[in-house]
Amino acid sequence: MRDYWTGRRTIRRYSDRAVPDELLSELLEKAAHAPTTGNMQLYSAVVTRDEEGKRRLAPAHFNQPQVVGAQAVITVCADFHRFSRWCEERDAEPCYDNLQSFMAAVIDAIAFAQQFNTLAEQAGLGVCWLGTTTYNAREIADALELPRLVVPVITLTVGYPGEEGVDVGRLPVEAIIHKGKYHPYTAEGIDALYGEKESRDDSRRFVEENGKQTLAQVFTDIRYPRANNELFSVKFLEFLAESGFLKR
Repeated sequence: MRDYWTGRRTIRRYSDRAVPDELLSELLEKAAHAPTTGNMQLYSAVVTRDEEGKRRLAPAHFNQPQVVGAQAVITVCADFHRFSRWCEERDAEPCYDNLQSFMAAVIDAIAFAQQFNTLAEQAGLGVCWLGTTTYNAREIADALELPRLVVPVITLTVGYPGEEGVDVGRLPVEAIIHKGKYHPYTAEGIDALYGEKESRDDSRRFVEENGKQTLAQVFTDIRYPRANNELFSVKFLEFLAESGFLKR
């Protein structure tokens, strides 16, 4: 049996085996004990299990099949709506319509999502993180009827695995650990740290299929090009303003 921590795999295809409501509730309750800013728990999770709800969300995630194929789609949101309402009901004036507050809520949401991910996988479930959530945050918010000061930031699809998944590998830990201070990367260092990743069969295939010369070009020109990054940046900033976190 492979080690969980170094051998975990993203699961994008799920079996028809039902995930009991009791199990999902237990995992969510345990995840809610994750670290949080100032003990405020500045997040909410919208759990979508019905087929119609998953179909409504699918277009915002570019119709990735794991959305409709999952037993549950969990949209984790940065949420200052609840905390602000509590302040208002207790004769305190909320002051959280700003970028710093949004970032605090994002950190909370990430901590909750990661704790849920670990708990779910250790319970035998498969999980996939969808990087499309902030691309189309407004569309997701409309589908889930999110109020002001609630912004979707992370989506997890969950179910019993219908595939083994692929071990995509990771950079050696030396690539990310800096002792005492940050040490800039030399050309030789980049070669050493990315050599294994670039030599993988799947990496070589990506380069060939996309007609590129290097794996880095697949990322900069195909997967995450400047035009897309700038488009989704504008969309997300506009939605943050509409949601109350940024001044227009």
